[in-house]
Amino acid sequence: MDCCPVRDPCVRQSIQTDLKLIDYLHHLITHLERFLLDTARVHNPHALHLLQTIPGIGRTLSLVMLYEIHDINRFDRVQEFAFYARLVKCAKESAGKRYGCSGKKIGNRHLKWAFLEAAVMFLRGNPKGQSYKRRLASKYGKSKALSILAHRLGRAVYYMLKRNQAFEVKRFMAA
Repeated sequence: MDCCPVRDPCVRQSIQTDLKLIDYLHHLITHLERFLLDTARVHNPHALHLLQTIPGIGRTLSLVMLYEIHDINRFDRVQEFAFYARLVKCAKESAGKRYGCSGKKIGNRHLKWAFLEAAVMFLRGNPKGQSYKRRLASKYGKSKALSILAHRLGRAVYYMLKRNQAFEVKRFMAA
């Protein structure tokens, strides 16, 4: 029995080439991740460890957050950090009147992706987090609930890095 059921030799060659390319890219990405992780361990090991104390945040997300935030001390307030990470919308105001939202593309899109991904990963295997999301979803809808959770995680990361404290699930769920 042939391992590849495709009879056309052109298709078979294309599939074999794609599989070899996938193997090569996997090797290259693994090597790059290892290099970045070693560099981050030298550059800012404490912040990297703090980020990895959040359930669901592993090597890749912690590296993205670490290098996209750079230095948390450049943000004076948590609101500035939330705007930078695109976790809240910018309000368009003039003379005390609100005119809606603007500036959807202001901020760092990589941090927004990282915090949304962290929110999804936080919910995996976390019954308390899942019940919290269900409560939010009943009030705001599914996607908005995930955005709210990502915003809360962003605020938690800001305070963790500012205060040099590890993530505490009880404290996060109580607030």
